[in-house]
Amino acid sequence: MLADPTRVRIILALRSSGEMSVNHLADVVDKSPTAVSQHLAKLRLSRMVQPRRVGTTVFYRLTDEHASELVAQAVLQAEHVIGATHHHQESH
Repeated sequence: MLADPTRVRIILALRSSGEMSVNHLADVVDKSPTAVSQHLAKLRLSRMVQPRRVGTTVFYRLTDEHASELVAQAVLQAEHVIGATHHHQESH
């Protein structure tokens, strides 16, 4: 689920903001609302996000702290791998 950079950006945005509409998320991650909706559907199926409808607007939030922690760990791991690869390349 976290292999896609757009989904990671969506989760990071929700982690920092708490709750956002699809259109606001689309602006933040620089993707179309349709693309963001498709990513949110996958995140919803994996129970990482929950929707809340107000009239015609749908707001999303992370399901719980566990989802937020998963992203934090994935980002730390990615930074570690990138840093190790970059550092390894510099030593040659």
